[in-house]
Amino acid sequence: MDTAPIQSIDHVVLTVRDPEASAQFYARVLGMAVERFGAGRLALRFGSQKINLHPLGMETRNHACIGSGDLCLITTWDLGRMAARLAAEGVTVIEGPVARTGATGPITSIYFNDPDGNLIEISRYGQD
Repeated sequence: MDTAPIQSIDHVVLTVRDPEASAQFYARVLGMAVERFGAGRLALRFGSQKINLHPLGMETRNHACIGSGDLCLITTWDLGRMAARLAAEGVTVIEGPVARTGATGPITSIYFNDPDGNLIEISRYGQD
């Protein structure tokens, strides 16, 4: 019997200096789709998830600050291919590949920072 009331994560929010610039970075580097919604708000869509992009001060109910995000994104690509794509886009891998533990088991990860300093982990299950 499943007793956990939470099923999945729908979206996360990154606080960024410039939502337009951040959207273009994620679209260019990671191939995410840029989506506009509401009153000119921006999100990044991939699979059945999305990342909303907020400028500092947009959300007053939390303690958001620029560069405090830390996301782990799962890829189907070989991490060597992913690292090559990052390098081609001028993005420096700051760690990895390294063994980590994901939500459903062992993963291998590489890490980089986005333009706002958020730590982005790209991981693959089953990567040696």
